Amino acid sequence: MSVYTPAEVVEETGFTLDTLRYYEKIGLLEPVGRNAAGQRRFSEQDVGWLGMIRCLRDTGMPIAAMLRFAELVRAGDHTIPDRIRLLEEHDQQVQGQIANLTERQKYIHHKISYYRSVL
Repeated sequence: MSVYTPAEVVEETGFTLDTLRYYEKIGLLEPVGRNAAGQRRFSEQDVGWLGMIRCLRDTGMPIAAMLRFAELVRAGDHTIPDRIRLLEEHDQQVQGQIANLTERQKYIHHKISYYRSVL
């Protein structure tokens, strides 16, 4: 089983060390293992979980919802229907963001066309 230093996890996930510590403190990330010198060592599972958290964060999921998702995952497979519901609700919000951005992009394209016509 591979282990990763905090610097390697920062490189892999794009999270800062402070963010990693914060996520561990609030319980979004389970307590990270440590080596004999007390230095954090992340597992492949930790890095995979952080990949999921990165996806949820980048798509605008609030920390409270991410904490709820983490709680459901840790509670076991009987929570899968609840996880699906939570992710479907988030997916609807993401779809709304995409639709909003598409409209904004159309407006930008319209302005570009206008400015080109003025030249």
